[in-house]
This record gives sequence, structure tokens and C-alpha cells, in this order.
Amino acid sequence: MRQVVAMFALAVSSTVASAAEPEAKEFKADGKTLPYRLMKPADPEAGKKYPLVVILHGAGERGVDNKKQLVWFWKDKQPSVLTRPEVTAAKAFVIVPQCPEGKRWVEVAWEKGSYKSPEISEPLKLTLALTDSLLKDLPIDPDRVYIVGMSMGGYGALDAAQRRPELFAACVPICGAGDVSKAKDIAHVPVWAFHGDADTAVPVSGSREIIDALKKAGAEPKYTEYPKVGHNSWSPAFEEKEFWNWIFSQKRKPKK
Repeated sequence: MRQVVAMFALAVSSTVASAAEPEAKEFKADGKTLPYRLMKPADPEAGKKYPLVVILHGAGERGVDNKKQLVWFWKDKQPSVLTRPEVTAAKAFVIVPQCPEGKRWVEVAWEKGSYKSPEISEPLKLTLALTDSLLKDLPIDPDRVYIVGMSMGGYGALDAAQRRPELFAACVPICGAGDVSKAKDIAHVPVWAFHGDADTAVPVSGSREIIDALKKAGAEPKYTEYPKVGHNSWSPAFEEKEFWNWIFSQKRKPKK
């Protein structure tokens, strides 16, 4: 038994040690700058294209240091959501942009849950422009572009998908909310939403309502609601056994 445990620990250690910290970069457009981190697949094969995951952080990680946004996703030399073997096996590109202080991925009040879409926010507009540029510059499979967001980023993930329903192969909003009137626009986009039923920062109604609206639009979204869990529903979500497997199994579908 000890030998099995030791071999497992060695395997995990080797996986983590071989993963390089996402590179700090900047994207500039229209006189604006968006800091972001880029993780590239190890040893990509010539002529092959790989998935891209766009990750939107929460309100507490805003800034311009191009570092705080990694706090929940990357832990140096420790297992984390980005060093799970499924990510390594998929050889995915991952970007984690950083929203500046005083701004939001979606300029709405979080405590109200569902909302009517305002004008696109500057950080989200830059993130979508960055995604488009990477699709041109890197060997990314356009049929396997995914967006994941937590809290403020959960709002951003749904908003991005609703604004660009032709772009994403899957959307994973964690303790977020969306514009229920636009659910029909993303009925063809696979969605897996997560929320804690004891969340006092973002009401669980936000996830429940977008899921109900998607079902009414003919979609078959996945929804995981954690009993007695507060705002930090991303921690158990990231631990879900099928989290990455489900994401990487999705491929872009044409809008019906």
C-alpha cells in the first residue's frame, strides 16, 4: 500500500514540476492594455491544433500586477486546477486575463443575480479581442474554445458566451448569473453551472434562473448546486472529477 501511495505522490509531483508557470503578457488594442497570463502546451506537435480555455477571475483578484488573478488557479509546485493531468493530456492553451480595479467583466450589481445586458465592459471587450488574436496567432482549434469564470468571472463567462455564441464550445459559470432573455442565443452552447445554496454574495437564483431559461430554450445544461456552501463554490467545482473531462469533450456546435 505504501508503495502505491509513494508512486502516486511521485506521479503528481512530476506532473506539477513539469508544468511551467503561465507566462505574463500584455494585450494592447485601441489604446488600452489588458494584462494576462498564458499557459502553453508542452511539446506541441507540428500541424496539430489544441484547445483554448479562457478563465475569468473574481472581484478579489482585480489589479494590474498580472499576478493576483492566478491565486485560485495556479500554485507553484503544488497540485492546482491548471496542473491536473487532464489539462496536461489535452495540451491546452489557457489564458487568464486580469480585470483592473474599479471595473467588472459585466457592469452590473452582483447582489441582484440575473440582469439585462448593459454595454459590453472594456475588460471583456479586450478579452474577446485577445481571444480572436490568439486564434490567428497560435495553433488553436477553433472548435474547442472554452470559457470558465468564477463569481464576477461567472457573470463574465455567461456574458461573453451570450455576446459571442458562435465562438465558444462550452461555458462554465461558477456562482454567476446571466441575461435570461438571451438564453435562447446560447441554447446550442453546452453549459455547466455551479453555485452554493448558501451564497450571500451572489444569489443562487442567478444560476437557477439561467439554467431554467436554457431548459425552456431547448438546451440541456448541467447544474451542480452545493448544499450549505457559501460563495466559494469554485473550490468544490474545481475538485469535480469530470470538470476538465467534460469541458474538453465539448466541440463547437452550430446555432440552430
